[in-house]
Amino acid sequence: MRRRAPDHRDVSWRIAGSYLEACNCDAVCPCRMVSGVAGGRSTYGECFGVLSWAVEEGHADGVDLRGLCAAMVVRYHDDEPRSPWSFVLHVDERAEADAHDALAEILTGARGGPHVGKLPWVRKPSVLVAVRSSPIELATDGQAHRLRVGSAVELAAEDVVDPEHVRCGIPGYDQPGVELRASTHRVDDDPFSWSLEGRCAFASRFDYVGDAPG
Repeated sequence: MRRRAPDHRDVSWRIAGSYLEACNCDAVCPCRMVSGVAGGRSTYGECFGVLSWAVEEGHADGVDLRGLCAAMVVRYHDDEPRSPWSFVLHVDERAEADAHDALAEILTGARGGPHVGKLPWVRKPSVLVAVRSSPIELATDGQAHRLRVGSAVELAAEDVVDPEHVRCGIPGYDQPGVELRASTHRVDDDPFSWSLEGRCAFASRFDYVGDAPG
């Protein structure tokens, strides 16, 4: 018997769109799944970077989230017990208060969801440093990807390392992606600060869905 595809109108929330990240690891990032083989430790034992989402389709309990972006500045150490993440979450400054809160709650795990519940900063004992309202621009032109978060983040990646065999658990291993190198990766976002060139980046799609109402 063929299973009926889930009707996203029946769930409490959903966000879907494009995803871009970069960190200090060498490409291909060792955290990735490559040709079906799961990844492992980060290149240098400490990982720091930026994750970002552009919501092309989205709602949360009747609140429209389409067209909004979010970004996260993160850091963790492999050898710290359970490797907890510290992170700052940026939510698109264009969001009204209810949309801002909904997007922040979704990405920090407060609204549940089977995939979001498995994200490392949700399932681990992590530290949310701050939630900030910021101008966020996430753009793609062919294989060129750009992210700017106010004066806190500037990211550019266009050098393709692997166009088809790499996947990442944050957008989802079911989502194909492209491994890149970042020509620019600059962060000045208290308490985080770094400037990198030539390290890994990754572009993909994401589709997170909330639990169906009881």
